[in-house]
Order: sequence, then C-alpha cells, then structure tokens
Amino acid sequence: MGQDKMKFGSVCSGIEAASVAWEPLEWKAQWFSEIEHFPSAVLAHRFPTVPNLGDMTKIHETQLFHDSTIDLLVGGTPCQSFSVAGLRKGLTDPRGNLMLTFLSLAQRKKPRWIVWENVPGVLSSNGGRDFATFLSALGQLGYGFAYRVLDAQYFGVAQRRRRVFVVGYLGDWRPAGAVLFESESLSGNIKKSREKRKATSADAQGGYGGGGIPRVAHTLSSRDHKGPSCGRDGLVGNPIAVPAPHAFKVRGGSEDNTGEQIGTPGKKAGKGYLGQDEKAFTIGTTQDQQIAQPTMAIRRLTPRECERLQGFPDDWTLIPYRNKSADQCPDRPRYKACGNSMAVPVMRWIGERIEMVERLIKEIK
Repeated sequence: MGQDKMKFGSVCSGIEAASVAWEPLEWKAQWFSEIEHFPSAVLAHRFPTVPNLGDMTKIHETQLFHDSTIDLLVGGTPCQSFSVAGLRKGLTDPRGNLMLTFLSLAQRKKPRWIVWENVPGVLSSNGGRDFATFLSALGQLGYGFAYRVLDAQYFGVAQRRRRVFVVGYLGDWRPAGAVLFESESLSGNIKKSREKRKATSADAQGGYGGGGIPRVAHTLSSRDHKGPSCGRDGLVGNPIAVPAPHAFKVRGGSEDNTGEQIGTPGKKAGKGYLGQDEKAFTIGTTQDQQIAQPTMAIRRLTPRECERLQGFPDDWTLIPYRNKSADQCPDRPRYKACGNSMAVPVMRWIGERIEMVERLIKEIK
C-alpha cells in the first residue's frame, strides 16, 4: 500500500461496509469502534489485525486512539432517535447524542475528511434543529460540508434504501461539494427541477456550506423504483413472494447482473422454500418471457440475499460464533447486522469521489 493511501478510523462500525467498499482503493482502517457482540465477532474474523476499540464514547481514553493518525473519520451513528421507529426523540435520546460524540472525535483527531450517514428522518427531526445542530457544530470545528440523500438502488443493489450522507473537508466546503455533487448538480435549473418533481419522487436531496451556516442546494429528483428493503429502521429479512417449487415449468435460463445462471430448479429443500445455496427464479415481464407458473408462496429473504442487498460478498456474516462453527451460525444476528449496515456500493462511490478530489487537490498544489 502506497504511503499516500487514506488511513481512516471507523465508529459504529457494524460489519464494516466502509472497509469492504474501500478495500479496492487500498485505504486502511486504523481502528474500529463497535460494541454489539455479533458485529464485533464479524470484525474480529474478517479483520483480525485491526483493533476494535469498543465504546465510541470512551475510545479517546485509549493510547491507540491518541497515537493513531487518520485522514478520514467515518460512521453511521445510531439512527433510531431520528426515525419514526425511534419516536423521533432526537438529541434528547442518548443514542442521538452519539452524533455529537462523533463530532468530538473529529475535533480531537482533525482528519481532513469526515463521512457521516443517517436516515432521511434526521432532516426533519425536531423541526430540523437536530440536523442543523450537527452541521453548525461541524462548521464551528472548521469543516466545510455537503450533504445529500442517496438511494442505494441506483448504485447497483436491489433495494430502495435512502440515506443522508454528510461529507466534510477541513477548511473548505468545495472539496466536500465536489464529492457529493456532480458539476451539473451544483449548477442546475431550480425551477425546472421543481417542475419535474410533480411527477417524480425526490430520491436525492442535498446542500452544502461551512462555518456553521448551511447553504441549501436544489433538490435533485430521479425515478422512484421500489424494491425489497433490508433497512436499518425497517423489517430485516422481509417476506417476499416467490413461486412455489412444485409449480416451476422452466423454459430457459437467464443471467443476473453478477453473471450467475438463474432459472434452474433447485433440488433440495432449504430455508424458506429454496435452499440458501440456490437461486430464486425469474418471472418474465411479458407472456412470451414467462418461465414460471403464477402459483405463489411466501418465503423470507435468506441472510445471503440480505448481504447481497447491501453489496457484501456472499457469506460475509457467516462466521464461527459463540463456540460454534460457521455452518452453525444463527440467522437472526446476521439479519440484524446486514440491516444495520451501510450499502457497500454507495460507500465505494463516495470513496472513489474522495480519491478523485484528493488527486485534483494535489495536482493544483
């Protein structure tokens, strides 16, 4: 790994979508901060050389935290306090205050970049004052910032998952804005965008600013495609409808976007109606393409499917756990861990944009 590669610290690490996303960039995690038992076991199994410092409210007391140098701080602090499911308690909820803990860590380490993620409900929590508090504090720490709502379905995964992403850059808002907004997004026609929204949904929103004063950019819009959710604040392992196995009359196979052959009947029973190692069958969009009978049954998404919905490698969460081998790993914590994670392809896009901006900054200097 080159000396110029990004070093980052991760809080509320979960099963480390950031590390998976940024591995092709050769970015290196210096430490994690995770307290949940199963995600911590995944981290220990997948990243045995990266220390998990535990409770993010106490990691500033560790020598490793003091000795480490990081270029970027990343985290998705618990969103329950900013969602309907969390009763919208906002900053009065201790979990909500972890966003302020995130800022205190940024103040101590002063990384060039910060990346923070949360549910869209944070934008309206407490009348928008909670989010304004976060942005104001970020500006007072010297960070210029940009924020935008990104939907994972437009980054190559089969779920509709909208999340707020805040990117901060120490000393200037323009690098942060360049990461989250393409040039056409920063100079668009506001009136035209508003007219377009009458027939579409706002799947991406954003703003940028610094010095504690948010400056709102125009709302972007894109087509609203609904897909299965493995969401942090929604049902994890959602039931989905698939044809019952006895009803298949396969007329041909097709390939999905991973290049895997689908359309071949499974030969063994597994979790739900299809074995975990088997592929779900496709139903054509026209009568000529129909490859399955319409008899339907309900099954639950498998943990592997939830991993794929978040962009993780297959069986990322299939690990030895509590003195049991990997093949005996329970499904329940795997579902929860996937649902609490960020979407890997979205984080990879953000990382690639940061690397692009870093390169441009070095060329200017």
